[in-house]
Amino acid sequence: MSPSERYTQRLEFWRAAHARAAAKFRQLGNARLLTAIAAVAIAGFSFGGGWISAWWLIAPVVVFIVLAVVFDRVDRARTAAARGIAYFEHVLARLSNHWIGQGNPGDRFRDPKHVYSDDLDLFGRGSLFELLSTARTGAGENTLARWLLAPGERDEVVARQDAVAELRPRAGLREEFALMGEDIRAAVDAKTLTDWGTAPPAPFFKGARPIAILLASAAVITFALFLAHVLNLIPFLIVVLIEMGFNLAIRDAMRPVAESASAPARELRLLALLLERLEGEPFSSPRLIELKQELETGGQAASREIRRLQRMVEQLETAVGNAFFRPIAAPVLWIAQYSMAIESWRRRLGPRIGRWIAAVGEVEALCSLASFAYERPQASFPELLADGPEFEASGLAHPLIPPEIAVPNDVSLGGATRLWIVSGSNMSGKSTLLRAVGLNAVLAWAGAPVTATRLKVSRVYIGASMRANDSVTDNRSRFYAEISRLRDVVDLARAGHPTLFLLDELLSGTNSHDRRIGAESLVRGLVERGAIGMVTTHDLALAQIAETLGGRAVNVHFEDQLEGGEIHFDYRLRRGVVTRSNALELMRAVGLEV
Repeated sequence: MSPSERYTQRLEFWRAAHARAAAKFRQLGNARLLTAIAAVAIAGFSFGGGWISAWWLIAPVVVFIVLAVVFDRVDRARTAAARGIAYFEHVLARLSNHWIGQGNPGDRFRDPKHVYSDDLDLFGRGSLFELLSTARTGAGENTLARWLLAPGERDEVVARQDAVAELRPRAGLREEFALMGEDIRAAVDAKTLTDWGTAPPAPFFKGARPIAILLASAAVITFALFLAHVLNLIPFLIVVLIEMGFNLAIRDAMRPVAESASAPARELRLLALLLERLEGEPFSSPRLIELKQELETGGQAASREIRRLQRMVEQLETAVGNAFFRPIAAPVLWIAQYSMAIESWRRRLGPRIGRWIAAVGEVEALCSLASFAYERPQASFPELLADGPEFEASGLAHPLIPPEIAVPNDVSLGGATRLWIVSGSNMSGKSTLLRAVGLNAVLAWAGAPVTATRLKVSRVYIGASMRANDSVTDNRSRFYAEISRLRDVVDLARAGHPTLFLLDELLSGTNSHDRRIGAESLVRGLVERGAIGMVTTHDLALAQIAETLGGRAVNVHFEDQLEGGEIHFDYRLRRGVVTRSNALELMRAVGLEV
């Protein structure tokens, strides 16, 4: 079954489930209304006319309670079905290329100073992050963004590839993750939870917990003996008096525990849904096995430990928030005992919370890459080379362009060939080629499959200058912005990093004389420092740079055809320098007199 067929089948399943739940929801709503009317009628007959016994009111009350329970269950099913519909409408939109603006653009990760992020459309509307991310927690989004912003170590990325390959066919697991816990994204705050788990211990004095147990036991025993007429009330009151002193001694330690535990417990409850699902999933790839082991705590599953914390917090809140129960709880030191139990849990397991969140975040990031792999069956995992820099691809396409319309090209950089100078007309595909190279390098070293039939790529640091803009507020011209970015690219090579540079319309903001000299000096310096890369240009004089680099550079180009007054592009890469320009034809096409 193809991804489209499976997603359509699941969408129809959830639509049918929603229709059934909506029908039951309406029926139960009507039934509750009729039950309420019946209760009013019975009350009227009973209390108004005295015609029937008031005991008959029990029947509508019982029916109403049962209907309320069933109504709540049906409402949850209806809400879950609505989430399922929204999820599969979104993934089908991704397959049909209607995903732009529908997902999370990752704007919070945008950094204009990053050396390739904005140039390659990593974040923002219609970005690679929006296409990839299915993460529902901040930790998952952070992990995916981190992988896209810098290449990983080879062994680590190979392990990610194995994990993504294993997760690729598990669409059901990803569906469960997506539909689990409606408000997970909003609730799970990794920093707050980690800070709570690693905060300094509350200052309970040594032996406070066994003393509390002893005093509570003494209170229960003395009160029971009083009820049995074995003792008078004085021993019980003495114990209570001692307990009051004990509470005063631990008050400063107990108060912050009671005040701070509720929010983390709620957030961990939502995280536990994901943890429990992961704990029950069998894995075979080494990295997924390691992540699953991160969720174990002394033989106990993390989700079970979290549920234990939740129960303790609920019991604590029962005494704190219930004025009627508090007098009963006081003699057994209910609040003190549960506060110390929660603090004991936090001391023992609090430092692990950050690791649990990180493990869930990594699995979510891997699932994002696995969704991309599943939905692009033609995508292939690249061969990650230990030595380089090298980038050799067959059938390379831009990952943000739908596969059915993307035009693939072959690219080979490395070895003797260090530089490609790409010439061509406006809109012929030069910038798209550079982004295809850059984005596939990013995908490769994130651990994802790439949109190429074959790719061999070494670990490279990408430096791109494709979108330089002027800034009135920063008092910078476009040319100054461009050369500032070029300095960042050169700094990568100067620092000894294996560099892949992608420079679009190099030094277009200056005159042709300075441009020719500056461009040649720049690319020569990059090549001599071991970098590989591509430069696009409209200026055919720059194509002559290849002749000065002793065979280390080659010219390639894109062409266009003018037919019936319309310009057509085939986006096919060809060897050599372009021989014609379409600038004048484009000017005429928009109505300018030339």
